[in-house]
Amino acid sequence: MDSTNNESLILHPKRPKGDDGYKIFSIRIKEETVSKIESVSSKTGHTRNELIGIFLEYAIEHCVIED
Repeated sequence: MDSTNNESLILHPKRPKGDDGYKIFSIRIKEETVSKIESVSSKTGHTRNELIGIFLEYAIEHCVIED
């Protein structure tokens, strides 16, 4: 950087891994379900991860617990 230039390069501390509001964990699902997710992924351009998050949020919001 030119010393006569008064523009500064501002750096912010990097967030620790896992401090982005997301949690990583593995799940076990049927191959048939994976195939369906991959089919939706190829048709929509969303990643499997994005779709799983969308599907889980939808299911949580529409879940009814009966006694």
